[in-house]
Amino acid sequence: MSLFRDDGIVLRTQKLGEADRIITLLTRGHGRVRAVARGVRRTKSKFGARLEPFSHADVQFFARGSELVGRSLPLCTQTEIIAPYGNGIVTDYARYTAGTAMLETAERFTENEGEPSVQQYLLLVGALRTLSRGEHEPHLILDAFLLRSLAVNGYAPSFEDCAKCGIHGPNRHFSVAAGGVICGDCRVPGSVVPSSEAIALLSALLTGDWGHADACEARHVREGSGLVSAYLHWHLERGLRSLRYVEK
Repeated sequence: MSLFRDDGIVLRTQKLGEADRIITLLTRGHGRVRAVARGVRRTKSKFGARLEPFSHADVQFFARGSELVGRSLPLCTQTEIIAPYGNGIVTDYARYTAGTAMLETAERFTENEGEPSVQQYLLLVGALRTLSRGEHEPHLILDAFLLRSLAVNGYAPSFEDCAKCGIHGPNRHFSVAAGGVICGDCRVPGSVVPSSEAIALLSALLTGDWGHADACEARHVREGSGLVSAYLHWHLERGLRSLRYVEK
């Protein structure tokens, strides 16, 4: 038998039996963890309010030897809130839908349970903190999170040099299959020619140039979001269910 603690973001919850839930978290040291929280659906349970999606919590887990090797789920035995990001997210539709897409993305990029993914964890914590404070438009925060998640998982798109031959840009064409912008000589079927403003916006979101991103026109933001969505879907091989509800 073993006890271990970790801090993590609650990604989602599932009902189990009459009063329990299965909690899926992205933790700092153990990657994605699924655990059972007993009795949290009872009306008098204070424990359950701390294990809702978007919550950043310090959780203690109890596992038997068989649970440590994945034969069954550990138990959540204690939890303390670090930051209730949901308070600033769930009351606003645009923030809520963007945040839900972030949680689903983080779960999709951490499919191997128990495998640490510290960069993805830190990205999610930072994105939810920014989203809950309303520091930028929700769809911009989401697109920045998606681009950086792709980058830390080895799928960083190119927005300057040709993704195929490396020739210095700016380059006009964009191909999700090729890995970003490509030159005229490397152009492939299915490539598009986005506006230079949309490409500059995506580059700014990837590098954290919020001054440039916040000043972009709505039409270029929509165009950039379409490119991000197509690029993400290509590399995940199937779309995000939550992305269709995001306000653009």
